[in-house]
Amino acid sequence: MVERGTALLRKMEINVAEAEKRTGKNTVNMQETYTVYLIETRSFSGGTPATPDTLWRRYSEFELLRMYLLVTYPYIIVPPLPEKRAEFVWHKLSADNLDPDFVERRRVGLENFLLRVASHPVLSNDKIFFLFLTEVSVDSRLKSLSAMFRVKNPDKRFTALKQYSDELNTVISQLLRVRARVADRLYGVYKVHGNYGRVFSEWSAIEKEMGDGLQSAGHHMDTYAASIDDILEEEEHYADQLKEYLFYTDAVRSVCRKHELIQYELEMAVQDLAHKKQQKEELATGTVRVFSLKGMTSKLFGQESQEQRESRLAALDQSIQEGEETVMEKNTECKEFVRTAWEDIERFKEQKDKDLREALISYAIMQISMCKKGIQVWSNAKECFNKM
Repeated sequence: MVERGTALLRKMEINVAEAEKRTGKNTVNMQETYTVYLIETRSFSGGTPATPDTLWRRYSEFELLRMYLLVTYPYIIVPPLPEKRAEFVWHKLSADNLDPDFVERRRVGLENFLLRVASHPVLSNDKIFFLFLTEVSVDSRLKSLSAMFRVKNPDKRFTALKQYSDELNTVISQLLRVRARVADRLYGVYKVHGNYGRVFSEWSAIEKEMGDGLQSAGHHMDTYAASIDDILEEEEHYADQLKEYLFYTDAVRSVCRKHELIQYELEMAVQDLAHKKQQKEELATGTVRVFSLKGMTSKLFGQESQEQRESRLAALDQSIQEGEETVMEKNTECKEFVRTAWEDIERFKEQKDKDLREALISYAIMQISMCKKGIQVWSNAKECFNKM
């Protein structure tokens, strides 16, 4: 599901080859058990793969990389990481972060994350990302970005996109919960068929004419009951594909929040410029539109001299000029952000539609195949009964 069209993927093969459990001390000197993942990169030299370079990284380092990409490329929908803790799982699956099955699914998800970034036309060219793949020590250059603000004139396109992202998150979450419930019930139904196998086998022991038929039918039931483990393991693969887009919705919301921040800074710059122009007008005309400490001071202690007024006007003119430049810069920044962000949003939409369509079709095909196998099992059992 990852297109290998970027220059990076044409010259380098990227894999997360294996996972390993380790024990060590954390930042507060406490003993902890954690998992590390082996990143294997293999450069192509003259069309021939070279000897692979390898390094180990923890999940937390992948988180740092993604945070860096979010901050550095706020206009891009950065691919999500696989889940840190097991969610939306049916009862037979372990929620333990160190469970081998969960670690293996996370390994596949981390490799997919690296391939998603490496296939992105912009992110694939980032130097820090390249160093993450090839150097043990990397300057993460992370920043924290949080802002509490409300823009006066929000862009309707980003507002609609944020709403769609919220709704998509809700729908996928509900879909994953339904799948987990269905998997639970399906597992029970299949395993109960093992009781048919046991009863038919026991029955066959007391029959002469019917014995062989009952024994064969019991064998088919046992095979049917045992097949559910492989079926649900395959199902989990499709669930992970849906989870990827559940986490993608957070990346989309991050782009929307960054646009709100830029829009807010532009509005604040416009507001500040308008305030300075009002100050200049009041100083030039000697009229005060609103109550101010300076206006009250002038009334109490007399008007300032002509020289003082001219000095203040000159300072305001300079400040207004700087404010106009700031507004122009913020306006340009906002327009450029919208342009680049929307290009990536359109690219993401195409990718999302393609990936989710493929995942849902594959899931439907798997369900059809599962039903056909069930029909085949009972058809075989029918033939066994006919031969009795």
